[in-house]
Amino acid sequence: MKKQFETEAIRGQMERSQYLEHSAPIYMTSSFVFEDSEDMRASFAEEKHRNIYSRYSNPNTSELIQKVATMEGVEDGVAFASGMSAIYTTFAALLSSGDHILSCRAVFGSTHTLYTQFFPKWNIEHSYFDPGDFETLEAELKPNTKILYVESPTNPGVTVLDLERLGDFAKKNNLLFIVDNCFATPYIQQPAILGAHLVIHSSTKLMDGQGRVLGGITVGSHELIDRIYRFARITGTALSPFNAWVLSKSLETLAVRVEAHSKNALTLAEKLEHHPNINWVRYPFLKSHPQHEIAKKQMKLGGSIIAFEVKGGVAAGKRFIDNIKLCSISANLGDTRSIITHPASSTHAKLSSEERLAVEITDGMIRLSVGLEHTDDVWNDLVQALEA
Repeated sequence: MKKQFETEAIRGQMERSQYLEHSAPIYMTSSFVFEDSEDMRASFAEEKHRNIYSRYSNPNTSELIQKVATMEGVEDGVAFASGMSAIYTTFAALLSSGDHILSCRAVFGSTHTLYTQFFPKWNIEHSYFDPGDFETLEAELKPNTKILYVESPTNPGVTVLDLERLGDFAKKNNLLFIVDNCFATPYIQQPAILGAHLVIHSSTKLMDGQGRVLGGITVGSHELIDRIYRFARITGTALSPFNAWVLSKSLETLAVRVEAHSKNALTLAEKLEHHPNINWVRYPFLKSHPQHEIAKKQMKLGGSIIAFEVKGGVAAGKRFIDNIKLCSISANLGDTRSIITHPASSTHAKLSSEERLAVEITDGMIRLSVGLEHTDDVWNDLVQALEA
């Protein structure tokens, strides 16, 4: 019988051991033993599915994979040591020399570095299309395009892409459609329902939700995941059993946390829109968001991330950060603690102003990852920093 999201997150755990534990234990072992030589032979010949070595699989990583795959409405997955490990391994397993990646221009900085500094060494090309601009999407399509890759909402500009339309485009052109669903989580949207073949998460973010561990995961069909898994187990990008256990436990509270994050974020976004020292605010469930209708169509909630621009450019952005007292100044996101960043002077400072504008980062833009504190306290912190 199919269960609801919250129930699957809590009850979708591994089989109990002979000790009948209520909560899944941590399997902190590097390897597993065999009953006899025939058991070992059959296991390595893949005639039976069982744990051999924790770089290949472990009960804790298997439980995490099964939960996330169920949440995303797909068949299988692979768990990784970090979100970037998931992105790199997924690309590397599926691409060959001479292939081309068609990517949304607004992607995580390390993903951009893969495109520009590492993949060219293996004769793998990329080109960018502007979010929401289907003319540039069509124009950048090449005969050797293999993958269509996007984030939605994007980092840090919180642009929302029409995943259903992109899925149709990928199907029409025989492309593998891959979506980074990190900002939304499977509780807010399921890209596979909208046409994605693979869904990637940095589970370090909202999936953990408390800034404790690193992790990444890619989920999709058995056929695609098998190709990624075989590359991953040879290259050693495996998630540790302890981190998998933490993340699997974190998923039990994902729904209630994301509901609270989103409620808090919408409250703060609505207030920020009316502050005289702010030029604009971007949050998917604000009516003023350029892709508000798309967001309402494909997202259950608006998520935890707000982008806004303080008046006065880079200098004002830095002054604002310097006067923050409660929120954490950090490059992470998706934590119980609200986190604030000024991309132009930190994470994206190496880009020129023109390059930043191309990915929707203005000089005064602030990215706020809204936590679970009382919104009055976060609001008071933002106001005193804006007015300092």
